[in-house]
Amino acid sequence: MSADILTLAALGCHALPVISALTVHDSAGLQEFQPVDPEWLHDQARYVLEDAEVNAIKVGMVGSVENLTVLAEIAADYPEIPLILDPVLPGVHSDEMAADEYLAALRDLLVPHSLIVTPNQHEARLLASDDVDEQEDLPLDAAANRIIQLGCEYVLITGSQAQTPKVINALFSQNGRVRTDSWDRLPGRFHGAGATLSAAIAGALANDVELVQAVRDAQDFTWQTLKNAFRPGMGQPLPDRMFWARAGAEADETGAAEPEA
Repeated sequence: MSADILTLAALGCHALPVISALTVHDSAGLQEFQPVDPEWLHDQARYVLEDAEVNAIKVGMVGSVENLTVLAEIAADYPEIPLILDPVLPGVHSDEMAADEYLAALRDLLVPHSLIVTPNQHEARLLASDDVDEQEDLPLDAAANRIIQLGCEYVLITGSQAQTPKVINALFSQNGRVRTDSWDRLPGRFHGAGATLSAAIAGALANDVELVQAVRDAQDFTWQTLKNAFRPGMGQPLPDRMFWARAGAEADETGAAEPEA
């Protein structure tokens, strides 16, 4: 949640947070999570949407099938608001059956209401296929096409976890691959890079940037946050979403120290 709020604030947006799951985590990663009561989620979202003008909705960890159902119903009532889905999956913190049910609900309930889905390569293959044997070798173009057939308009598959010298991110639509962007892979692993990227897309869309350009701008912003990452704890470095403010302050200090001619 802090990743979303900081990213949106850095892009000139006012975040209106709605909590779908409580987490126990540190800079090393997620330890446990607890979905909130579906009625609480429903009321949080409804009150925000009925009170303020919302220009984009970003969904990350939802936590339960029941909460996915709530969000799908709300998204259906607000089709004019672009929904950006970062498909955070339960993973090791759920048993296999629960994880499969959640994945199926994500496909059936929320992907169809999404303007864009932003999985990494592993998540994209999980969303695209139930066949474990097929998932490992499924081409990314095929995976993206299958996800789009579920009802979303765009899929951005990120290469953040691939073992390649460059991070290759590919944007797809119903017409196939729209664009491919290549970024220098920075050393190490970062906590919150995916959340930063999806929130940055939401922020750009909220600022009336066209989607393809919003995706490009969000990638550039995210790469800069990673380049300026900092390590507040003993785990992974965190993206510095306020890198631009610190750079500006340092420039001001340097300028103030210079003697007049």
